[in-house]
Amino acid sequence: MSLPNDSALQKLQFYVTTTYHCGYLPHQLAQSLIATPQHLINADVYSHLIQQGFRRSGKFAYRPHCESCKACIPVRIVVNDFLHSRSQKRAFRQHQNLTANIIPVGFYEAHYTMYAAYQKNRHDETLNETEPKEQADAVEQYQSFLCQSNVESVMVEFKENDTLKMVSVIDIVQDGISAVYTFYDTSDKKASYGTYNVLWQTEWAKSLKLPYVYLGYWIEHSKKMAYKQNYQPLEQFIGHDWIK
Repeated sequence: MSLPNDSALQKLQFYVTTTYHCGYLPHQLAQSLIATPQHLINADVYSHLIQQGFRRSGKFAYRPHCESCKACIPVRIVVNDFLHSRSQKRAFRQHQNLTANIIPVGFYEAHYTMYAAYQKNRHDETLNETEPKEQADAVEQYQSFLCQSNVESVMVEFKENDTLKMVSVIDIVQDGISAVYTFYDTSDKKASYGTYNVLWQTEWAKSLKLPYVYLGYWIEHSKKMAYKQNYQPLEQFIGHDWIK
């Protein structure tokens, strides 16, 4: 891959992981391209990497690198051109009573409790409360995934009448913000927290005068990732360029 002529960027090395089971497409094997060493990937370096289709998980910067599959396509919302659909407008009005509080990235017990419930409900990744070792492993995994960052990151708490309803981890890069991960209270079946969150992020990016909201990877045939096509106009990173 080509990188800007910057000394820190030129010192990066990239390696391809061994194959592992794809978390988005059944019966598929996946590989990732990892940028190393971690200590060189600061906010400026990561801003260039995300423009090349990379994402962040904890302190790891990666992008899909599968030999026989190109289903994962990096996408970003063009903030100033974004057009709300009718259903998106309804979702935004529905949750306008939520208050957003921006806080430092870290481990907060209330966040983890909501995250564990969200995972169990939405991704069937159950946590066995009777086995302390498994619970400890789950907490450690959460901390390494969302509570560690070597770039400019924040957590945003969304509350309704002082009750936590949703949490987002967001990176701030040179030309936009990056939606790392969002989890929310799944007990309210009529809520549209996920939709509201994306709309909130586009408004926040606009207030910061940043042109893009990076949504990660759009995967057409994945129930978890196909929803991103609902936010238009959406640019896709194809080959070496962002195109509409």
